[in-house]
Amino acid sequence: MIRPPRLVGFAALLLAACAAGPVRADDMPVIKVEMRDGVILPAVIEVPANTRFKLEISNTGQSPVEFESTELKREKALAAGSTSAIVFRTLDAGTYQVFDDFHPDAKATLVAK
Repeated sequence: MIRPPRLVGFAALLLAACAAGPVRADDMPVIKVEMRDGVILPAVIEVPANTRFKLEISNTGQSPVEFESTELKREKALAAGSTSAIVFRTLDAGTYQVFDDFHPDAKATLVAK
């Protein structure tokens, strides 16, 4: 059987895409951040640049917190004792300021490199 060249090329492309497979959540780097009653730990959060990653945020304090970054256009509110995550598709290399919107003195720096 003779197949048209366009169909053969499409089939080869489809097979290559399936072999590469999707990026699963298990394959992403997970960076852990702790927020506790006005403190963000670590104060300098290092993450991979140009790579999909998950930022796992735990509130170990007694009051609610809100992880926020105006530059990154991300925010996540957490009740006391809860954990949640933000998945970043990619992030350009650089330094980004983050803060706890409920505790204005709590600040940290997220560094993508």
